[in-house]
Amino acid sequence: MSVETTTEAAPVPKKGMNILFGLTLLGLLLFLWLLLGLSTNSFWTSNNISNLLRQGAMTAILAVGQTFVIITAGIDLSVGAVVGFSSVTIAWLLAHGVPLWPAIGITLLVGVFIGAFHAFGIVRMGLPAFIITLATLTSLRGIGLLITNGSTISITDESFANFSRADFLGVPSLFWMVIVVAIPAFVFLHLSRWGRYLFAVGSNREAARLSGVNVERTIYLAYILSSTCAAFVGILLASRIGIGNATQAEGWELQAIASSVIGGTSLFGAVGSVHGPLLGAFILATINNGANLLNLNSFWQRIITGALIIIIVYFDQLRRCGSR
Repeated sequence: MSVETTTEAAPVPKKGMNILFGLTLLGLLLFLWLLLGLSTNSFWTSNNISNLLRQGAMTAILAVGQTFVIITAGIDLSVGAVVGFSSVTIAWLLAHGVPLWPAIGITLLVGVFIGAFHAFGIVRMGLPAFIITLATLTSLRGIGLLITNGSTISITDESFANFSRADFLGVPSLFWMVIVVAIPAFVFLHLSRWGRYLFAVGSNREAARLSGVNVERTIYLAYILSSTCAAFVGILLASRIGIGNATQAEGWELQAIASSVIGGTSLFGAVGSVHGPLLGAFILATINNGANLLNLNSFWQRIITGALIIIIVYFDQLRRCGSR
């Protein structure tokens, strides 16, 4: 069955607007840091900044993976479940004597398989991305709970468990993982032909196909990258909490989507970047961190996040209208 096509190309915002938007996000993040620094005595402490970087790191990696999918005008609701399932996978492998690096490789391959399954459902079965990834979200939680019998799997490899707590050059190792993902992601999305294909498919699938783009292969690539990023985050989460737990990372798919959208990725497709979702993830992490420091009700964090999404999507529509 062929991939569903759009009949009209999505208007792309002008480059100047994208630069202005990126600077606005950076200014917002710096403003929040300054405001919290003045409002609390503990925000600028080394322990809090380290915690903030660790909190935002995993969401940032998820958001980058989610961005590849959203640029193609798709969605991946399964990434939170993939994170939890991947934490169970690597914990189970380590508990059964598999060496660390092969266990990491196998866990990442599980992410590749899940992403390929999503793309198969979309491309070959004609299922909407929302449906196939929602089904996987539910199924992976169940499979993980079956493997663990509803419990958790402890990780006894101290070198693996200590990685997430370590620093390198005074910066948390988890934040370095963001850089490890972000640099190749930037090269792929903005400097390679495959990145251009993602934008082309998100703008108009039929026009992309007529231009020689292999639409099906591009969709496979987008969903594989998303799930592989989620599997990588699952490995990092298992290192941080020291267990494999299928119920971990519930709701993280919404955090990833919110970070990507706040970072300027258009839910209509064909618009997105790598730096935007990274900034979006750390804006959300800063809001959550600041709310905790100020002893605000946790419900306010959700209200603020929802308001930000509405504002950003509205701004995105203005950008799109201005580009017509």
